[in-house]
Amino acid sequence: MDWYVFYGLRTFSGQWRSVPLKRIITWGYLLISVSVTVVFVLGLGSFKTARGMTPFHEWMLSIFLTFFITKLFFVVVLSLGDLGRFIYGIASNITKSDGQRSVPYFPDRRRFISEAAILVAAIPFAGFMYAMFKGKYDYKVHRETIYFDDLPESFDGFTITQLSDIHSGSFDNAQAVQKGIDLAKAQKSDLFVFTGDLVNNAAWEIEPYIHRFAQLKAPYGQFSILGNHDYGDYISWNSEEEKEANLEKLKEHHTTLGYKLMLDENVDIVKDGQKISLIGVQNWGKGFIQIGDLHKAMRGVDPKAFKILLSHDPTHWEEKVMNNPNHIHLTLAGHTHGAQFGVEVSGFRWSPVKYRYLDWAGLASRNNRYLYVNRGFGFLAFSGRLGIWPEITVLTLKRGKGKTSATERV
Repeated sequence: MDWYVFYGLRTFSGQWRSVPLKRIITWGYLLISVSVTVVFVLGLGSFKTARGMTPFHEWMLSIFLTFFITKLFFVVVLSLGDLGRFIYGIASNITKSDGQRSVPYFPDRRRFISEAAILVAAIPFAGFMYAMFKGKYDYKVHRETIYFDDLPESFDGFTITQLSDIHSGSFDNAQAVQKGIDLAKAQKSDLFVFTGDLVNNAAWEIEPYIHRFAQLKAPYGQFSILGNHDYGDYISWNSEEEKEANLEKLKEHHTTLGYKLMLDENVDIVKDGQKISLIGVQNWGKGFIQIGDLHKAMRGVDPKAFKILLSHDPTHWEEKVMNNPNHIHLTLAGHTHGAQFGVEVSGFRWSPVKYRYLDWAGLASRNNRYLYVNRGFGFLAFSGRLGIWPEITVLTLKRGKGKTSATERV
């Protein structure tokens, strides 16, 4: 692929008068591209030693992907031009005698195709650059108002700020992260909830940011759950005891943050003598760790109570909650990140993650049971976001009937 791009760039610069500039464009490209690949491969060797994916690994992966996708676009356009030349050559030579047959060569047309290939390839390159340097910290507030006939009157207008998938081990700009935290604080919601994946793998990843995320306070408390990455399952540990100690340390960090970590349990949120039940489960996901125990988490909950569930993976709602005899009014999840890439414009929404998850972002409902999937505050693996921006969710609960906008699942 690199060699093909090299020849395309040589054609592009063929009429330039400056020989040194030609060499910078062609051989310079080849040197940079091969160097990126070599550094990426060598970086993989330090992955295990580093105890998981660090910002360095994520940047190497992201730059490698940027070059690979850009080259792919370039090659596709260039190969289409060569394919046209090939077909034209066959067609024109069929009618010629042996002595007249030749391979057609159109230098101006081939140069035009090289120029077109560069223009097309510039689109993903620019997009990936924006995603890595700007998009991953371009926080957006998503607001939803949800109506319930049986919401206690005291909670009419009650607001919840939700964050999910912080993935603190990926951050590389503390000041940019603070801007997102300040935006969440500015919502001044009644309740704050965090729905899992505080770290990538290790408890120490959140430590440089504890004083920042501890700023998130709400009058009715701060509550959190664990996500699949919080258990440390994706890296190697020296012993099972070391892995367990890491999880215990992470639980302590939730306490230091001022979050009540809910491990298959529930708590009543009381306002003006009325209450709603907040339920939190450990991770349960289709294809991921499944230790969350919804039955245990709901022990002691009044069957008639208004219930909100914190569950990291949206497949838990689809598999266990949506048709559960115990009516859970609202489930808050995260996990998908919206793939950190996609399109959301004028009601149209697409991301490659839709081919893995039925509900991957925003609000969905069935039989007056609602699920909200947060797009994630942080990022993982690819050090960027494009089209699916980092999210701060603000939900307003309203009593009675209204125009709640949601995707009905049947």
